[in-house]
Amino acid sequence: MRLEEEIKRRRTFAIISHPDAGKTTLTEKLLLYGGAIQVAGAVKSNKIKKTATSDFMEIEKQRGISVATSVMGFDYKEYKINILDTPGHKDFQEDTYRTLTAADSVIVVIDVAKGVEPQTEKLVEVCRMRKIPIIVFINKLDRYGKDGFELLDEIEKKLNIHVTPLSWPINRGSDFKGVYSIFEGKLNLFTPSKQTIEEYIEINSLADPQLDEIVGSKDANTLREELELLREVYTPFDKQTYLDSNISPVFFGSALNNFGVMELLNCFIEIAPNPLPYQTEERLVMPNEEAFTGFVFKIHANLDPNHRDRIAFVRVTSGVFLRNVFYHHVRSNKKMRFSSPTAFMAQKKSIVDEVFPGDIVGLHDTGNFKIGDSLTEGEILNFKGIPSFSPELFKYIENDDPMKSKQLAKGIDQLMDEGVAQLFIGKTSNRKIIGTVGALQFEVIQYRLLHEYGAKCRYESITLHKTAWITSTNKAQLDDFIVRKAGSLAVDKEGRLVFLAESRYALDTAIEKYKEIQFHFTSEF
Repeated sequence: MRLEEEIKRRRTFAIISHPDAGKTTLTEKLLLYGGAIQVAGAVKSNKIKKTATSDFMEIEKQRGISVATSVMGFDYKEYKINILDTPGHKDFQEDTYRTLTAADSVIVVIDVAKGVEPQTEKLVEVCRMRKIPIIVFINKLDRYGKDGFELLDEIEKKLNIHVTPLSWPINRGSDFKGVYSIFEGKLNLFTPSKQTIEEYIEINSLADPQLDEIVGSKDANTLREELELLREVYTPFDKQTYLDSNISPVFFGSALNNFGVMELLNCFIEIAPNPLPYQTEERLVMPNEEAFTGFVFKIHANLDPNHRDRIAFVRVTSGVFLRNVFYHHVRSNKKMRFSSPTAFMAQKKSIVDEVFPGDIVGLHDTGNFKIGDSLTEGEILNFKGIPSFSPELFKYIENDDPMKSKQLAKGIDQLMDEGVAQLFIGKTSNRKIIGTVGALQFEVIQYRLLHEYGAKCRYESITLHKTAWITSTNKAQLDDFIVRKAGSLAVDKEGRLVFLAESRYALDTAIEKYKEIQFHFTSEF
């Protein structure tokens, strides 16, 4: 009975957006409303030297961008909320894709002035493919931007989703006066740069003359007309239609000024899904099953640089995870016990005795875990949909300090386990090649190797178009390929054979000639 109650009060979601749309700021304000933090950090303010709670890696603080997913949990009213704050930068989209496997719903943040941007389109496409329910938050209403109706049209066309607004702004920019919650039928007024939360002003009817007194007759009449138009144009909100991913509620506000966030949060806890069932290769896992199951969706080395720790982030999918109980690590077929499982508030950790479905638990890892690993009470389950993608950029990585070769080897090994990039070792040259989906990852790897492991590395250029994992049931054809393409073959960290294609022509020719060899462009095969 308690398990059912805990599942009902869980809400686990990811926040996604294009860089600079205000995603990390929104995350902070949700934490502020939940009482998880007392003062919001100004993400890019060098004057007061505060940084966002969710941006805890040193390189993130310097650049003012998120390069790793942060996990934060807090209580709000009677609900337990788990936020997965993801990188917005396209160079780190693979981390975001994997994080979406651990989320039951998403909030998409859009800048009112810039509208829908390319990175947002890609991320929402992944959400649509996975049928993840989406809520849209249009941010920065304290600045001038696009018209509300224009934005709604743009969202529908570019993101290919049906929308229904559940809040509506009264003006924007310097004339911004507040947000009317369509969902709750309440009005909240705007006071710039406010650090406290103002109570709602109850307006039970739009015909109430108090509305005219508060915002002025002109703006009150405009609000009434626009709300009437919204009712005529957009489908009324239906919770089940949202849960089925067929409609997306839209909210307006200014996260920086704590505005429109409460309307979003109050609606979110009411409509967002409880922890959902998970599909494994063997069967569908229901969250209310008594036996514990979970999977690793992220690994992070040096969460605390002082302790050189490595944490595996596990999404609990069913049952209750208990401290100091032996669980079955499916891939290694070993029993493991965890004496200090942790819950997260950004980089702050606290040891927990029990963890419920929907929650994220951090397990100290000495190198046993890989992304995608399953933990169960004995059942063989393999979770689906946590791939690594074929990289698009490549460089040789070389030791720049012979005295630190062990530190470099350890650093590369641990960072590759995190999934920030992929390592390939040439079959004939034995040289190490780093493959990434974005150029900024090379900089992050170099920075982290130096500052977290004390190892210096340098990069050398290599001309590669694409990598492909290769498999075949035709041994003769595979052996012939290996002999002929020896100089273009490598192994990945798992020892799997990889073809390093120098050009599109080389790749197309190989696929055409060796018809019984399968060329895979994600690691899930």
